[in-house]
Amino acid sequence: MTSTEASIPGEATLRRPELRSLWDTLHSRLSSGRPVTRVRLGPLDDAEREALADLLGLDRLPDARPSVRLARLEEAVTELTGRTVRDVVTELVGPLGDRVGERRRRQDERTELWTWLAEHEAVRAQPALSDWAASCRAAGVVAGSAEHTRTLLTDALTVLAELPGRAEPLPVFAARVLNGRAHALDDGTPLSSLVLRALANLYDTAPPQSAAERRALWTRAGVADDELSSTVLVGGLCPAGDGLLARLATACAEAGQATSLTLAHVRYPGEFILPEAPAPVVHIVENPSVLALALRRFGPRCPPLVCTSGWPNSAAIQLLRMLADQGAALRYHGDFDGEGVRIAAYVLDKTPARPWRMTAADYRAAVALSPRGPQPGRITEAPWDLNLAEAMAEHGIAVVEELVAEVLLQDLAGTARKRRRPGWSSGFSFVDTPASARGGNEAPAEQGRESRFAARADRRPPTTGQPPSLTPNLMQCEA
Repeated sequence: MTSTEASIPGEATLRRPELRSLWDTLHSRLSSGRPVTRVRLGPLDDAEREALADLLGLDRLPDARPSVRLARLEEAVTELTGRTVRDVVTELVGPLGDRVGERRRRQDERTELWTWLAEHEAVRAQPALSDWAASCRAAGVVAGSAEHTRTLLTDALTVLAELPGRAEPLPVFAARVLNGRAHALDDGTPLSSLVLRALANLYDTAPPQSAAERRALWTRAGVADDELSSTVLVGGLCPAGDGLLARLATACAEAGQATSLTLAHVRYPGEFILPEAPAPVVHIVENPSVLALALRRFGPRCPPLVCTSGWPNSAAIQLLRMLADQGAALRYHGDFDGEGVRIAAYVLDKTPARPWRMTAADYRAAVALSPRGPQPGRITEAPWDLNLAEAMAEHGIAVVEELVAEVLLQDLAGTARKRRRPGWSSGFSFVDTPASARGGNEAPAEQGRESRFAARADRRPPTTGQPPSLTPNLMQCEA
């Protein structure tokens, strides 16, 4: 005991070792954040019972487990020192907390975190990620910290925004997108697991369990891929310029054939020029069979057409972005099933493409023509038309792209390019048919998505064979 403590009346009594359990119990109760009127102590030994009796001025020893009124303690402490119980407990044990308030604060932080994730523009643009966001919430915050969890989720969304990759090794990709942290996506890291769960959700596959499955999923997303394996099919594209990409595309278009462009072709195109006015319209389809039908129908007059072959890979996304940067207007169509809608949302999110005959009205018209079909699978919201998912759930029928190919070909007929005349050295003129001439079925411009978040880099197996319900007319080619 110091001289200062001895000079304060009653200080020695409060600091008796036998009263330590009293002050510790009071500290815990007062830090709860709840109202306190009584304190249950014990079990107390004889020395502690005697010290408590001296403090409270009792004429006999209390029970071994006494219940003491806080008001009585306040009177005794104030009489001894002129201070409150809270002041004494704070001095003898430490600052008082507020566990109720702290729990409320942590709950508010978590609520704000999950609201932020659910409303993030990447999740809104690709509603399939909503299930991933919900699974993250169900798993809870990482290491009990909402701040740490937000940092991890921010990194995951950053990675997803940069996919598909650039045919680079995983450590190189990680260093590029995560400020030099080359090993942040190494196998087994929390961030790697989080991103792979998101990709599995997008592709509607089971989460990878083995190292081989994890590598395969990264490859599907365009990471650890190579510049030759990633390809995209193109038809009817005739840019000007002496670059390899322009010459390849033009040669095949003039022959009425498709060309398979590699990621290397797209990354190093050389001179590649599209006409400035009128701006060319490039239509995009999901299935190679639709591209084949268009080339068979129009031959060398086929309008510009890009095929993603299911999930667009790095080559497809980079080509579409390059065409958009050159001024092309992009229009996308795909299958009316769960995965087809997710692919469409992905394309519209990663490029400035607009939907092409992908509304709920278009779906209902297609179902009216083909009222029987397979189940659509897992249905997610279509950001460009909030009624589409509801319509698909109502009918429960998937409509593959080939079943509406004739309607698409009729649209393309209005934009079929003119044959190239001898001596032309500039790009071709592509004319977009007004919506009124097509029945007004193309989605309005404001329904297009302009954000460019993480692209997915694989493709599902292309549709093969002719659907049973295709009419003979669909397979006829114009002379």
